[in-house]
Amino acid sequence: MEIIPYQEEHRIFRASFRKFLEKEIIPHVDEWEEDGIVPRWAWKKLGDNSFLCTALPTEYGGQSADFLYSAILIEEMAKANFYGLSARLHSDVVVPYIQQFANEEQKKKYLPRCAAGDMLCAIAMSEPAAGSDVAGIKTTALADGDYFILNGQKTFISNGINCDLVIVAARDPREDNSHAAVDLFLVEADIPGFIKGKKLKKIGWRSQDTAELFFENCRIPRENRLGEKGTGFKKLMTNLQQERLICAIGAVTAAEFMLAETIRYCKEREAFGKKLSQFQNTQFAIAEMAAEVKIGRTFVDKLIVEHWQKCDIVTDVSMAKFWITEMAWRVADRCLQLFGGYGYCEEYPIARAWRDIRITRILAGTNEIMKIIIAKSILQ
Repeated sequence: MEIIPYQEEHRIFRASFRKFLEKEIIPHVDEWEEDGIVPRWAWKKLGDNSFLCTALPTEYGGQSADFLYSAILIEEMAKANFYGLSARLHSDVVVPYIQQFANEEQKKKYLPRCAAGDMLCAIAMSEPAAGSDVAGIKTTALADGDYFILNGQKTFISNGINCDLVIVAARDPREDNSHAAVDLFLVEADIPGFIKGKKLKKIGWRSQDTAELFFENCRIPRENRLGEKGTGFKKLMTNLQQERLICAIGAVTAAEFMLAETIRYCKEREAFGKKLSQFQNTQFAIAEMAAEVKIGRTFVDKLIVEHWQKCDIVTDVSMAKFWITEMAWRVADRCLQLFGGYGYCEEYPIARAWRDIRITRILAGTNEIMKIIIAKSILQ
């Protein structure tokens, strides 16, 4: 029995996206991983086929689709064993800030281009000395007449090279309250003073263009602040539930993929005259991983439904984000071990899956931060 009440239109959408990936994306993945970036045309094809920003109202170029469509997109991309094309960040993390908090003129200016794949988005929170600690950011936004002047540095910014529009978290240097000092600003990539730094070389997610961003006396219009003064921290906390759920969905799907690949391999590979699947050690490892993956999937599907129904599940999502990403890492490591030396070779999918899953324990708030959130909720 399915926990998520998928309808026929959801199943058709899943099949359509899967075919799109097989035809347009997967054949190019090795090339993009080598190049360290996904070309813009791939984003444009996603937009042309209505696979970006599906939740947006039709008046802004979206499909007015429910969150289940987003979950499907995230799952199918994870099944493809590819994270370089960070559409989930663009569509389900960054664009919702514009949809919820921008004025109508800005929505009409930006959202249709985001849905079409003509404008790519990023969000700039992390800094060299402030990752999960948003209140500790140093980037400043100083009011100056009809403008704000931004100064500071951001790092680990996904879509940092390809982005056309960035939502920047910055603080008012005149405000003593660290939380009330934070605001969010819309910054276009071609504005003077906005500098894209080097593309960071990473262990995994190699074709995902992660970069440093710099703001040097970058003047942006006053109306480009999202919402009222001092509300940036609250806005960030409001949308983190969805961001962390997205991370958990991707991680549990990746675990399912890795387990399926390993089962197939163990049924084919022979050692000492027997299939690997015939050894008790293999059987116990597969049984243990299968149980953990099933538990993770059941939990995630429950949260997908509750989030879709607009429930406040911040604590449960924090639990899912930390436990499922830890579980997926355990599965990755055990699966690679069962592949033996072949698992360490790039020609086998488990190698990329193993190095790509590691970052999920860090991004969207480290798992240590998740435990703090959970503990505060339980012990308050």
